[in-house]
Amino acid sequence: MQTLKKGNIFIVSAASGTGKTTLVSRLLAKHPDIRVSVSHTTRAPREGETDGIHYHFVDRESFEQLIRDDAFLEHADVFGNYYGTSFAGIESLRAQGFDVILEIDVQGAEQVRRALPEACSIFILPPSFEILAGRLKGRGTDSADVIQRRLNEAAKEIAQAAHFDYVVVNEDLDTAEADLSAIVRAGRLKQAAQRQFVEKLLENS
Repeated sequence: MQTLKKGNIFIVSAASGTGKTTLVSRLLAKHPDIRVSVSHTTRAPREGETDGIHYHFVDRESFEQLIRDDAFLEHADVFGNYYGTSFAGIESLRAQGFDVILEIDVQGAEQVRRALPEACSIFILPPSFEILAGRLKGRGTDSADVIQRRLNEAAKEIAQAAHFDYVVVNEDLDTAEADLSAIVRAGRLKQAAQRQFVEKLLENS
């Protein structure tokens, strides 16, 4: 029986309101061989979000127990709520041959790059801070104070783009989606991603 090729890991990060989730959703709709890792979080579900699909919603005590159990590849406190990516969830998907997208903040991305240097990292930029502010206000999910905090944090997060393998500007959704798809294709062709195929080829030479 042919052994499934272990899936690749793609990190996707952005400042809040940049359109990261929309872009990833569009990518998934056209790539059935890609899955998004479902993160754990202590924040309350937003309207339309489902536990186990959008996030694993847990209380703070449960999350902190998972930290103590070393269950997370990465975790961070973002605006007073914990977010984390579990080892078990990622490895289960990769073992089935799926590529896995980690849709995480810059703190988490840094932790993953250290732990898994072979992961391909992508940062999504807004066209401008004015447009970013408009998108945050248009969501209608945050208070004016929270929006201002997110904008203040955005400059710090965007400065971290220099540490990522690829940068995509989300001005036009179709163009940004095509760019993201091209990066995934390129990532699959990296030498590290193709190593298993090379080894198998040599075994049968």
